[in-house]
Parts: sequence; C-alpha cells; structure tokens
Amino acid sequence: MTGISRTIKALVFLFASVGIFVIGANAQSGRAKPTPTPTLEEVKIITEEVKLNVLAFDEAGKFVGDVKDADLVITDDNILHQPSSVRRIPANVLIVMDTGGEMRAVKTLDQTKKTARALANALRPGDSVAIMQYADKPEIIVEWTDDNKQVLEGISCAKFGRRSAFVDAITLATDFMTKSGVDNKHLVLITDGTDSWGRSSDKFDAFRRLLGTDISVHVISYTKLESTEIEPRTKGISKTPPPQSMPPEVVAQLPPGVRDRATAPKIGPTIVTDRKYIKTMRKRKADLETAEEQLGALTENTNGEMIIPESLDEMIERTALVARMIDASYVVTYTPKIPLADSSKERTIDVTSKRTGLIVQSRRKLLLPSSRN
Repeated sequence: MTGISRTIKALVFLFASVGIFVIGANAQSGRAKPTPTPTLEEVKIITEEVKLNVLAFDEAGKFVGDVKDADLVITDDNILHQPSSVRRIPANVLIVMDTGGEMRAVKTLDQTKKTARALANALRPGDSVAIMQYADKPEIIVEWTDDNKQVLEGISCAKFGRRSAFVDAITLATDFMTKSGVDNKHLVLITDGTDSWGRSSDKFDAFRRLLGTDISVHVISYTKLESTEIEPRTKGISKTPPPQSMPPEVVAQLPPGVRDRATAPKIGPTIVTDRKYIKTMRKRKADLETAEEQLGALTENTNGEMIIPESLDEMIERTALVARMIDASYVVTYTPKIPLADSSKERTIDVTSKRTGLIVQSRRKLLLPSSRN
C-alpha cells in the first residue's frame, strides 16, 4: 500500500467516525424532552356599531349641511351615547313599484310609473338609485346607478301583472339592500300594501326583519285612493253603469222613441244585489285599512315618510317631500354601551340636538333577532 493510499484510508475512517458521533449525539439528545414554547391565547374583541339615518333641519325647515358629532346626543333605551361618526354621503334609494293586483280600482301602471319618475327626478344628483317592480313576483329591473337617464328608462320598461306579491317584494328588497354593503339606505314603496295571497303572518315577519336593518322606509300609498273609490261598492252601490239589457243590433231595430230611451246614458249610481261581490269589496276595504296602518307604523319606526294622497295629482306632487327627506339624511354611528346580544329583542333609539337652532329627526325601533352569532 502506498503512502497516498494509507492517507485516503485514514481520512475515510475519520469521516466515518465523525458521522457515528453525530448520529449518536442526536440519538442521545432525542431522549431529553424539549422545552415547550410558550403560546399566546387568541382573544377576540367584538366592537358593535349601530347605524342610523338622521334628518337635520333649521327652524325654517331648511336642510343643515354642517352637523358634527358634538351637535348630537343619542338615547338607546334611556342610556345616553355620543356619536362615533356623523357623515353626509349620497343616498342609496331603492324605488319599489307595485305594478299588479287583481282588486285595484285606482292603482294603475301608468300612475305608478309617473310617481316613480317624479321621485327619481326630485332626488339630488349623485344619489344612487335602483328600481324594483313586483306583480306576480318581484324583480330588480335597474341595478344601482347614479345615471338618471338609465333610471327613467328602467321605469318605462315596468310591466303590469295580475297579482300583487307584496310580501315577496319586501323580502327581496331587504336582501338586495343589506347585501349591497352601502350606507344611507332608503326604501321607497309606491303601493297599496296589500298582498294577493293574504299572508298576514309572513308580512309581519318581513316587516320585523326590515326593522332589524338600518334602512329607512318611505311609502307613497294608494290606500286612501283605493278605499275612497270602493266605499260605495261596500254598500251595494256602483258608480259603473249597468250593461245594456239588449244587444246593439236589437236596439238598432227598435222604433225611434224606444231606441232613444234604450241607448240613453244611465245617470247616477246603480244598486248591486250580488252579496258575494259586496262581501269581497268589504274585505278589500278592510285589507286596505290594515295595510295603511301597518305601513304607517313601518315608516314611523324607520325614520321614514308616509304619503297618503287624496288625489292622483297630489300623489305625484308629494314625491318632492319624500326626496327632500331622503336628501336631508346624515349617517350617524355609535357603539352601544350595552351589547346588542345582552339586551332585549327590541330597542328604541332616538337622537336629539344639543345645538341651538338645529332640529333633528330620528325615530328608530331596532328589532334584534332571537339568536345572534
């Protein structure tokens, strides 16, 4: 064996010995328990925020455009709070058009379209608007846009239907607005508030769910117009002339004097003896009265405006008032001192002014679900 060979052999032996030592050392260290690394417990801090739409006017009824958080105080179930923020942002308005109903007397598609157009034109530039129609079923026909031309075109495309799916419309409107993620939300209903299928329990639930949001609800109602029109019918009196007793071709063959009497227009109301018809009209009137009461409570508890016109012209004219209320809104937020989960299902919230000459309007009844995540 040469000297070089012996040297290589010695190096191989040395490397092998070192490898055994390292393996042995690792094996011995494996017998000792490693020192545990301290871990930090995860702590969740939940901060709740309640949002309100608050209207602001001066003593002359003009909008006040410089409201600050220091100007307001919030009462949440008799506990005072200071606002976390007060913001003036464009409104997001969903206009819901009632375009159906087999029992309608005054409500027409044309009148509903005119009212929706008047409202859209009265809103402030920069407000975002969406349009829903409902008859047999509800449908969003214009998504959120600040393009008034697109809004008006969508209103013109609304179609008539036989039924009036009011409950389904409220449900879809609530879903659509809450999922949009926007603030300063306003729902405007042009409707008589009745549902073709009745569903009083479902309507109650739909209204309660709406009261659990920060949506302000405004109503331009057909209820009084419809009730006034059908009032005589509930007593067996009809303003509509009765049908001719003889076909026109028979009347044409009558002698001149008799023919003139047969074709003369009927003057004054006629008596209706159909008991089933009278019963139907009375139920319809009762449904309208109930709907008006329900819609009034909904607008009051969401800081909205209820318009009950007595004429079709007034219905259109008063859309300006609804637009004025919408565009006088601030979004006010606060953190409740008593967590929502620790309170009753119903909380009454009010906002008042600490600033001289500033008048605010904020009526809100917040209904909480029975279980919260």
